[in-house]
Amino acid sequence: MKEKKYKIEELRPRLEPFLRKVFDKAGLDLTFEFAEGEPPHPEIENPELLVQFGGRDLDLLLANRGELLLAVEQLSMEALRIPSEDHEKICFDVNDYRMLRIEELRLSALTAADRVKSSHSPFRFGPMTSRERRIIHLALRNEPAVRSESSGMGSRRQVTIYPAGMPSRPSMDEGRPGRPPMNRSHGRR
Repeated sequence: MKEKKYKIEELRPRLEPFLRKVFDKAGLDLTFEFAEGEPPHPEIENPELLVQFGGRDLDLLLANRGELLLAVEQLSMEALRIPSEDHEKICFDVNDYRMLRIEELRLSALTAADRVKSSHSPFRFGPMTSRERRIIHLALRNEPAVRSESSGMGSRRQVTIYPAGMPSRPSMDEGRPGRPPMNRSHGRR
């Protein structure tokens, strides 16, 4: 069995004071516990360490698709100087939100793939985090009739699902999620 790179006894003394300081400064009533990672979807996420939150302000962590939860996780990774390739080894969660979000994304990917297969038109998701985009790509890896591709920059990065033989379209940053990209000409006449 492969030895874990991130262990509770090593990260707790560094992460616990950081989280307490952040929550105190923000005035958030949150508690947290550390546990060994037990991935419900090991093919998608396989964390070595899980940080579970509790407290009166849980709803704030989960508002806007868990935006604050993801922000606290990202800040923690930066504060601990965890390399980006290891971010998936440490998971922050509230009431199994992560597991539910993985399932939601997986089902959304399969539904979008069915739509692409029947319409023969690309489908583009809205901007997502790298972890969420990865879930979409992995959910479609066994779908030979479609292919998925990430495009865009920074926080605007998103996934487009194409019919398998269709080439990528330029200007992927245009248009709205769920719609095929618009094809605009920018030349002078």
